[in-house]
Amino acid sequence: MSDLTTTVDRYLAIWNEADADKRAAAIAELFTADAPYIDPLAAVEGHEGFGAVVAGAREQFKGLTFELHGTVDAHHNQARFQWGLVTEPGAEPIAIGFDVLVADEAGRIKAVYGFLDKVPAA
Repeated sequence: MSDLTTTVDRYLAIWNEADADKRAAAIAELFTADAPYIDPLAAVEGHEGFGAVVAGAREQFKGLTFELHGTVDAHHNQARFQWGLVTEPGAEPIAIGFDVLVADEAGRIKAVYGFLDKVPAA
């Protein structure tokens, strides 16, 4: 099993990658081909589906950054972690989520299940 903290870091880096081609390459490298991504706002499968969710979030939250909050809790091939959407590093998050990531034996993501703990006011 690969280091899941590194996998989580790479996963969050995808959300923060502005260049669509680099983002697509990172998704193809990190995710299995049919990996589902499911959260309260989306349920998609595969590289293109996840890429579309990330692109939509980047459009909606221009200039904001996803960062890890706390530490990654991992065992076997799964990790849970909290993230925040911030205006600058270390700032109070405008959104907070909790994701569970499942990896295969090679360390590639084969599923992500997300939850939203705090969402921006409408």
